[in-house]
Order: sequence, then structure tokens, then C-alpha cells
Amino acid sequence: MTKNYPTVSEDYKKAVEKCKRKLRGFIAEKNCAPLMLRIAWHSAGTYDVKTKTGGPFGTMRLAAEQAHSANNGLDIAVRLLEPFKEQFPTISYADLYQLAGVVGVEVTGGPDIPFHPGRDDKAEPPQEGRLPDAKQGNDHLRQVFGAQMGLSDKDIVALSGGHTLGRCHKERSGFEGPWTRNPLIFDNSYFTYVSLVSLPDMFGCVLFESFCMNSSLTLKC
Repeated sequence: MTKNYPTVSEDYKKAVEKCKRKLRGFIAEKNCAPLMLRIAWHSAGTYDVKTKTGGPFGTMRLAAEQAHSANNGLDIAVRLLEPFKEQFPTISYADLYQLAGVVGVEVTGGPDIPFHPGRDDKAEPPQEGRLPDAKQGNDHLRQVFGAQMGLSDKDIVALSGGHTLGRCHKERSGFEGPWTRNPLIFDNSYFTYVSLVSLPDMFGCVLFESFCMNSSLTLKC
């Protein structure tokens, strides 16, 4: 199936490339790749396939969305990225937040991710409660990722691998500690550690084992 991407000017593309280079150095220096991936995901994870609302349209810049309980701590990411917006004012917040996530994956050893600019900034945030709740079980995950976002079980497992970066903070999520031994390296170690833990309601065990045994699956997804 052919994918259609927004059309942007050559000047816009050049601005994105310059911004990406500066982000690469900044994120590597500050060791903030996990935070950049988190703002990218939390911005995108509100998408609703039925109503075509939510999604990565720059609304995380708004205090109202930062105040959502799932977004605790993302005001830090917004502040860190604001100087880049000031330096590259033509780039939308929507593109900036997703670009930061892409760079965060790349500088920590993950794959080079094709970036397609052209997202517009929206004026109103999505309603609260669209992001998955870590305290809920499989049915909740399938409701959020499947019914709401239109994704498959394989997508859920692949996306969960993003937890290989960063750690939990009690004041943000209620949980504490890293998922892996090196939370600043993007690899498939998350699946290795999860596979060693007994999860009473874990689904997709075969998928988890596949991602655990084959790191290329993680990088491809």
C-alpha cells in the first residue's frame, strides 16, 4: 500500500536537517534520549483511529496536556526543546517532538529512522485517558492499542521494546527503576529481561520470545 506524506518546501527540509544535527549533539551530551523518546510517544499515543483525533500534532506544548497524569515530567522535555523551536521557528512543534524521538533512538544505538516532516500544530489537546495505563492488564492494552489506535499485538510488543531506554520514576509513573542494565542503549534487552520475569497475564509470549532471540526484529519495528 502506497503511503502518502505531507509536502514541505526545500527550505523546510533543510531546517529539519540542521535541527536534527543540533539535536543529535544535544541529546548525546545531556543523556536525555529516553525523555525525548517519551515525549514523541506520548504525543503520538493519543491517536484515535475512529475519530481521527489526537496524535502527534504538537499539543504537548500546551500546559493542559502536560497536566495529564500520564505526562508527569514531560514539561522538562518541552523546556529542553524550546530553544530548538526558537532557533528553527518554521519547524512545527509537532515535527520537533517527533524528530527528537527519532534522534533519541539513533544516538543510543538504534536504527536510522526515516523522518517525514509536515505535521501541523493543533490548538487543542486530546482528552485525557487515551494513553495506556501501566496498572491495567491485557484487555486494556488491546483496547488502547487495538481498538483506539488500530494496532496489532505485534505492534504492542514492538512498541513496548521502547522501554529499553530510560527508567521509571516514582513521582511520574508510580514505579521506580530501570527496565534494563543499561537504560541509555537501544537494543532488545528489554525483551530478555521481561522474558525472565513471570507475568501472570502476559500475552504474546511467542512474540516476546521472538524479539528476545532476534535483535533485528526490534530494530526493524
